[in-house]
Amino acid sequence: MNYYIITGASRGLGKALAEALLEDEQNCVVGVSRNSTITHARYRHQPLDFSDIAGVEHNLHKVFAPFEDAQNLVLVNNAGVIGEIGYMGQSKNEHFEFVFDVNVIVPAMFMNLFLQSYQHRQNCGKMIVNISSGAGQKAKDGWAAYCASKAALDMLSQTAQLEQDQLNTGIKVFSVAPGIIDTDMQEQIREADVDQFSSVQQFRDYKAQGALASPEEAAQKILRLINEPQIARGVVCSVRDF
Repeated sequence: MNYYIITGASRGLGKALAEALLEDEQNCVVGVSRNSTITHARYRHQPLDFSDIAGVEHNLHKVFAPFEDAQNLVLVNNAGVIGEIGYMGQSKNEHFEFVFDVNVIVPAMFMNLFLQSYQHRQNCGKMIVNISSGAGQKAKDGWAAYCASKAALDMLSQTAQLEQDQLNTGIKVFSVAPGIIDTDMQEQIREADVDQFSSVQQFRDYKAQGALASPEEAAQKILRLINEPQIARGVVCSVRDF
């Protein structure tokens, strides 16, 4: 069997990816999110609130079962938040803590325990796919915490791959920008005030012009990366590259 651990699996890209994987009877999915929206014989839901770091620490071990019959083990760190859109100097300090907890600290904890649990497994493919953003490489006003957190996730991924190469574990690590997807996050962006995000009209136009990819379309591109890792140009990559 192939086992996929997907965070943020209750909606958007995470849900679309889980549902696409479950179409293959050789795949099992462990979905990690606050709520469960998928009912399937090969789907297991693990409830976790990523804004509750103590709760994640206490329950994280429940996610990483032995999976003795695994042919492939894949972690997809998909859950993420943009937080409140607004300029630094006009934001609450708690906003930065919240965004970094969900976008960096929890994915790092998941990566760490995934590697502890499975890096020495033999005869088993192992991969980590972190869902990042082009915002991690290009600053956007009003998005300071989000941009910085995705940049941190990119570097976390590069460092993890360097270490796994040196340990010769064969584990592949990617940090992939999935493109602009029609999700709740995009709706939140479109509702921002222009004085807190100068490019808001551009994002409203994306929606009006039908330029947003569906979660299902984006999921197929992530699946292609999982199945054909050689298509990526490096650890940090974008679906636009393949």
